[in-house]
Amino acid sequence: MVYDPERDLRDDEVYAEHKEAVANGQKRVLRRTSTGELHSYAGDEIGFTPGRGHAQVSSWWGMAILSAFGCLGFVASVAMLLSPLFQGDSPSWGALWGMGLAGFIAWYGFNLSRDEYKATRLRKHRGSPKPGTGYVDVQLLETGQRRANRG
Repeated sequence: MVYDPERDLRDDEVYAEHKEAVANGQKRVLRRTSTGELHSYAGDEIGFTPGRGHAQVSSWWGMAILSAFGCLGFVASVAMLLSPLFQGDSPSWGALWGMGLAGFIAWYGFNLSRDEYKATRLRKHRGSPKPGTGYVDVQLLETGQRRANRG
């Protein structure tokens, strides 16, 4: 990675604007964009962050597909639970574990998909770039600190 002093200046400007917005009571999130530039996002412009404890999916429709698989798993688990009834046996209670897991995946995936869809629409409307993965260490962004440490 090549050191770019101009990037430090851009980062300092964005960080100063971010701190001012937070001081004015705005809910802001400081993140790197998918191109590596620093950007201060409004809280509603961030959907979910791939690679931060979530599935490795980076779009709302990808998370919707994950949710659809959860729905299919839930339906299959219900079928497993009730299928012994048609043969005169008692329900297969072990299928409740699958129903719970698949139901959670469907619900969680749907919520993440919905949030990312809303955030994507807001970013497009406001002209904000797509956020990258991970968070920014604010301690490293104190104005001028990184340039002084670059030697």
